[in-house]
Amino acid sequence: MTAVPALQTRHLVKRFGGFVATQDVTLAVAAGARHALIGPNGAGKTTLINLLTGFLEPSAGSVLLEGEDVTHLPQHRRVRRGLARTFQINRLFAEMTVLESVTLAVCERRGIAGRLWRPVGAHAEAVAEAAELLQRLHLIEQAHVRTRDLAYGRQRLIEIALALAARPRVLLLDEPAAGVPTRESRELFETLMALPREVTILLIEHDMDLVFRFAERISVLVGGALLTEGSPEAIAADARVRQVYLGEAELG
Repeated sequence: MTAVPALQTRHLVKRFGGFVATQDVTLAVAAGARHALIGPNGAGKTTLINLLTGFLEPSAGSVLLEGEDVTHLPQHRRVRRGLARTFQINRLFAEMTVLESVTLAVCERRGIAGRLWRPVGAHAEAVAEAAELLQRLHLIEQAHVRTRDLAYGRQRLIEIALALAARPRVLLLDEPAAGVPTRESRELFETLMALPREVTILLIEHDMDLVFRFAERISVLVGGALLTEGSPEAIAADARVRQVYLGEAELG
């Protein structure tokens, strides 16, 4: 019996007037996968992520989450079904501490975010869960630091913590290393690689060194269409990929 993909699209199309941003994309991300989506600027990668998460409505085709059609579900309902994302630009609560921010995200998932005026003791379980998540992401030492005072790489990790607070089964990462110094980006990806396989990861990333070290399967998008997909070794050896995007030097 064939395993049901964690996330998939069938003949997905997105048009903006006469411009076709996503062209007949059929993609399957296996449960527990570490899957990367790459392509040149303007290839339609973020548009595809926006279609997967419900930020955009497709012109045609469908999106399935663990075998169930979620094409027309709004974003918040997809989150409740286990689909979470991060963004190219982090969206954090600048004046809150790290622990406060993640606790708020935990409370949101539990449906008690509107009752944060209650004494801290009333949210002890949420605080404990948030602290455990920070421990896993090596952020516990910054728990009481305001997010705006952290290095940018740490802020990107906090954004991932906020997404994980929703307890997703599928996590979409939109350029998590964008703007992050090299050393911090490597630490960030080491943390991602240590996440349990219960969380399927699909990421967009321009840093090919990080992609080839992280991903077990890579899909290449060009002009809104899926050019090819395969193992990192197969993608590195593909002449079409070299020609349209990576170049001999980058693939080494």
